[in-house]
Amino acid sequence: MMATGTATVDTATDTTAEVVVVGGGPAGLTAAVAIASTGAATVLVAGRPAPRDNRTTALLAGSVDALRALGVWESCRERAAPLRSLRIVDDTGRLWRAPEVRFEATEIGLDAFGWNIANRDLVAALEARAAGMPNLTVLAEDAAGVAFAGESERATVTLTSGGSVTARLVVGADGRRSPCREAAGIATRGWTYPQTALTFNLSHSREHKDTSTEFHSAQGPFTVVPLPGRRVSVVCVVAPAEAAWLQSLTPDALNAEVERRCHAILGRVTVEPGRGVFPLAVETARSFSAERLVLVGEAAHVVPPIGAQGLNLGFRDAATVAELVADAIRAGDDPGGPAVTAAYERRRRADVTTRTLAVDLLNRSLLSDLLPVQGVRGLGLWLLGRVGPLRRAVMREGVVPAFAEPKLLRGEPLA
Repeated sequence: MMATGTATVDTATDTTAEVVVVGGGPAGLTAAVAIASTGAATVLVAGRPAPRDNRTTALLAGSVDALRALGVWESCRERAAPLRSLRIVDDTGRLWRAPEVRFEATEIGLDAFGWNIANRDLVAALEARAAGMPNLTVLAEDAAGVAFAGESERATVTLTSGGSVTARLVVGADGRRSPCREAAGIATRGWTYPQTALTFNLSHSREHKDTSTEFHSAQGPFTVVPLPGRRVSVVCVVAPAEAAWLQSLTPDALNAEVERRCHAILGRVTVEPGRGVFPLAVETARSFSAERLVLVGEAAHVVPPIGAQGLNLGFRDAATVAELVADAIRAGDDPGGPAVTAAYERRRRADVTTRTLAVDLLNRSLLSDLLPVQGVRGLGLWLLGRVGPLRRAVMREGVVPAFAEPKLLRGEPLA
């Protein structure tokens, strides 16, 4: 028996809902809470609880506004650190080096570009909100299969317990190896990079002053992002051989190496236990929707951890599908019909494509040994540093895209 708001559900029986969300990560939880906030009967197939790592997410201002509108933000606000300043430092050592560029949130009327929070704290806040929604049923088990054929007005998600959930719309938020995407026969396209990302957290002796600093090296960015107190999260992108060498270091040697890569801006540093390591790649679904299905988060798109785009794209996915469901129900239409899935595809494709290309261009410009490419990159950063209107336009677009701004990202509730 699984708890759901104030009721219980026997997962061995069949359940019917308007929408079923498959996947209990941050994107899936956000989608489930957002859709349930519209009044639609929603089921979240959350999967078995997984061990929680030390990764963090820099939530941009629009994502924070969405969490605030959903009644989630206040319960995790004290565990997050604001990102009030962003620095880009050329640490390539090349002949043509770009000037340092600094961005201040106050330039575009914001207190902070966003907030950095541990994923475990974000998930806990979303889970607590989900548990308090009477029209949201949370099943802590995995989906055994997804069927879209048969009844034209319903799709069915079978469960490992032997029960099933039948709904008019399936939201696939089940990760980069998405069974929902596979069941719908949606292929992916993408590419890999000759890079590996190491993620870990640091404690340090100096104040970070709410400033995120990105050191651009010839192997990739080394980024430190504030956490509450004298702590930061780190994403270190390097060549695979360099990643293996860093992993082989003793704790003291690793501390010294990280301090060197930080140029001692944080003082003495100590790498905390718990590190992540994964190869960099891009993978995008050829379609973000199918019959009675939409894909959100990494089921739809995987991008490198550069520029805080990954989960923020997933939040915009979740906000978009929730808004479309709300509009359909308000109009008396089918929330999983072709009009909804086609609109979702149309509204998400441009945002995901432009963000993926921007991250790819930035990353490849760092890896290139061609002087013209290095020169263009340096000129671009020089212009950003000195042309105020251009810098402010780039900052605004980076925080909340003008053409992909669902209501939730403007802080507007959907109900």
